[in-house]
Amino acid sequence: MRSPHLFSWLSAIALVTLTAADGASDVVDLTGTNFDSIVNPESLILVEFFAPWCGHCKALAPHYEEAATALKEKNIKLAKVNCVDEADFCQANGIQGYPTLRVYRNGEYTDYTGPRKTDGIISYMTKQSLPAVSEVTLANFDEFTKADKIVAVAFLSSPTDVPGPEFSATANKHRDDYLFGSTTDKGAIDAAGVTPPAIVVYRSFDEPTVEYPYPVVDAKVKDIEEWIQELSIPVIDQVGTDNYQTYAQSGKPLAYLFVDPTDAKSEEYIAAIKPIAAKYKGKVNFVWIDAVKFSDHAKALNLNEAKWPGFVIQNLQKQLKFPYDQNKEVTPEAVDELITQFLDGKLEPELKSQPIPTTQDESVFNLVGKQFEDVVFDDDKDVFVEFYASWCGHCKRLKPTWDSLGDRYVNVKDRIVIAKFEATENDLPPSVPFRISGFPTLKFKKAGTREFIDYDGDRSLESLITFVEESAVNPLDPSVPFKTTVPAAQEPIQQPDHHDEL
Repeated sequence: MRSPHLFSWLSAIALVTLTAADGASDVVDLTGTNFDSIVNPESLILVEFFAPWCGHCKALAPHYEEAATALKEKNIKLAKVNCVDEADFCQANGIQGYPTLRVYRNGEYTDYTGPRKTDGIISYMTKQSLPAVSEVTLANFDEFTKADKIVAVAFLSSPTDVPGPEFSATANKHRDDYLFGSTTDKGAIDAAGVTPPAIVVYRSFDEPTVEYPYPVVDAKVKDIEEWIQELSIPVIDQVGTDNYQTYAQSGKPLAYLFVDPTDAKSEEYIAAIKPIAAKYKGKVNFVWIDAVKFSDHAKALNLNEAKWPGFVIQNLQKQLKFPYDQNKEVTPEAVDELITQFLDGKLEPELKSQPIPTTQDESVFNLVGKQFEDVVFDDDKDVFVEFYASWCGHCKRLKPTWDSLGDRYVNVKDRIVIAKFEATENDLPPSVPFRISGFPTLKFKKAGTREFIDYDGDRSLESLITFVEESAVNPLDPSVPFKTTVPAAQEPIQQPDHHDEL
């Protein structure tokens, strides 16, 4: 069990009070100028990066204020940065959407993953203020090492011994991901059968006990966290909404075995693939997935027929898909060969695309995957693309404004393209230096370049027009003569994805 102090936050919830009648706020206002001087000395502070026009930010505001007042009693500060006033600072700090909340400890941050209501914020931040490393003794050793799927324990001769400080720093950074404990108890050390100093990970799957295999006195935070992260992923496991992020954050390619759980042979299929998964552990993560429940995901990965088992490799970083031919039997030998070709760079991704439209009658260009490079990488034209999904509510609300933007520049189509791209029905080619993670995403490409600029402003027609006029290379006044004089194309520049709705 985690430290009994974890539940001390209950008393804090009762301390919620309204902000003083004089309008004073307990939320600290931060700017690019004062950020480091205020944030870096704090052992714990929550910072919200927001935009005044953002609806989610407005909904969060009263809860954030009330939580700040309550947490003031526990000496836990809440702060905020207005990213409209501090646009350059927010961009330099990688803020891609609003609101973004980060938990800072002495200048180092982790993402806030808690609730966004008053009591939830109080609960989460109070837990964050408690020790990240629980004390382990012989009395609670067995219970503690079985208390979670991943439990890391440091065995030390004294609390200050290396790698104790690095282990504690790792625990602070990953307190929401894993359970951490530390002990100098001789009984617990003897029960573990280790010689201090040592770090051991206890798992509820695969090999249940794994000791840190490198010189532990040299272990740094990066070494420890990467080792635990690798151990946290089973050889092959079922993937779903509860653990998908674990695989996404690993950065490794993901190999899916789609099976129908009602098929009498489903367990047999999984067992047959497991030795291949073990062979490539550390290079490719393997999972099995319910093909019936997640049939839409199968289609998104270009497994278009309901024929199971099915197999596909996904490059998560580039969102490229490498499905195995559904007309062939999925065998361990076939999977082994497919993985080998993939790792050797000999496998071509399968790109999904809607048919190229026979006509383009609207002012907004209907862009599909097959023509993306030809249209967007046309050096003669500025291009502004909306990446959308048909089911996305924000996209539907944006449509009339985007159509009006197209109408605005309909007489200069030889200079600028206002386009839309249905990103769930079309794949981006590998040459594109970004992938779409939310909708709508708006990106501008200047004529003669391969650089994509994220649009992060409000979605009024006036603001979009201002952005286009400021960003375009070509003259957008039809009365101004236009001759192609753009520079030669440059190499692609990787830009972070901005997303509004996941």
